[in-house]
Amino acid sequence: MNRAAASALLTLLLLVGFAPASQAQLGISRPKGQELLDGIVVKVDNQIVLRSDVENIYLQETSRAAGKPLPPDLKCKILQSLVLNKLMLARAEVDSVTVDDKRVNDEVDRRMAYFVQQIGSEKRLEEQYNKPIKALKDDLRPQIKDQLTQQKMQETITGKVAVTPREVAQYFSRVPKDSLPYFNTEVEVGQIVIPAQVNEKAKQAAIAKLNDLRAQVLAGGDFAALARQYSEDPGSAKEGGYLGFFKRGELVPEYEAASMKLEPGQMSPVVQSQFGFHLIQFIERKGNTYSTRHILLKPETGTADASESAKKLARLRRQILTDSISFAKAAKDNSSDKQSSTNGGLLVNRQDGGSRLPLDKLDPAVFFTIDTMKVGHITPPMPYRTDDGKDAVRILWLKSNTPPHQANLEQDYQKIAAAALNEKRNKALDEWFEKNRNTVYLEVAPEYAQCKVLESTENK
Repeated sequence: MNRAAASALLTLLLLVGFAPASQAQLGISRPKGQELLDGIVVKVDNQIVLRSDVENIYLQETSRAAGKPLPPDLKCKILQSLVLNKLMLARAEVDSVTVDDKRVNDEVDRRMAYFVQQIGSEKRLEEQYNKPIKALKDDLRPQIKDQLTQQKMQETITGKVAVTPREVAQYFSRVPKDSLPYFNTEVEVGQIVIPAQVNEKAKQAAIAKLNDLRAQVLAGGDFAALARQYSEDPGSAKEGGYLGFFKRGELVPEYEAASMKLEPGQMSPVVQSQFGFHLIQFIERKGNTYSTRHILLKPETGTADASESAKKLARLRRQILTDSISFAKAAKDNSSDKQSSTNGGLLVNRQDGGSRLPLDKLDPAVFFTIDTMKVGHITPPMPYRTDDGKDAVRILWLKSNTPPHQANLEQDYQKIAAAALNEKRNKALDEWFEKNRNTVYLEVAPEYAQCKVLESTENK
């Protein structure tokens, strides 16, 4: 197998493989009792690569390979990739490429919410890592900032790279036919999600409770103490509701508008946002930033609150089945799941961006629902819990069911195109590395000297 064919095959295999997000990928340090190998193996200006960085990725790839042989120089390839990332960070400092704090905080919150969901609860997460949520977020923040900066630098390098159908076909032709991957059963599944609506009684109860707490503060009560006792914002409750400093535009509009009307020490009336109901206390202004603390109450939804959502979905289902409206149109206009609603209602394969999903990688709730469904069938409305833990109702549609087969252009164009694009982007990154590798100070530990990360990638 020549170098081009081997490269094409490796890229395709890596893209069609799938591994769930790990603790390392989420950026959270290991729990107590699980120590990482440490020691600096590469310095790129003021950026460093730790031995544990290489070993963690190597262990992930070993686990993903499930006993299949790995490239003998895999650790060197991993180190090369990490050095490229650190070089991008070093150049980002020189080129003043930055990401704003709001984007970093949003990503920290998103990953923490996902990780809490995987562990089961915030309490279990804190117990496992022996740290409060705030400390875990503080651990995450610099890592996330580096990752987002790397992504932004990479976008400047590869953002305009594209592949034509001819390039996809040429790429596929380089893969030896007897080495093409074999795909198991794949399905296309659509969904329309409508959240359960909070009833008026629950809303009024939350407002009344916050007004009572406001009266307690006005009578001399401690806002921070009440926030610790009553606030349902897990990130700030333990800090007495303190959110820290933010610039204009970084918090939701309703919260910011209410805050800007206050002077230090003053409280807002009850404020509603997408997160629930807030009682805000203004602390101070510092330059173009301001700090506040708040008490958040989130009215809970119950079974009865989902009934209207279920009725709406039942109507939409009837309209789709009678061809009065397409599933894609119904999803676009009604579904609260933004990722699938903009994709014709279809769930997205995060590996290649397509809509075909390996049957054995489906969420169990989806798998056991569609397992006995015929293509074209739509389920009745079913209870659903969103990724952020909210009650909702959804319907599922089985659009297609593709039997096991060896990779081919007709059935797997999306995957092959993604692999071809990835290879072309990697080539652009290699060229950028060659152009910039001598613009930074780089030092490699003796144990990885054989990797020759300073050598031209064309000579490897």
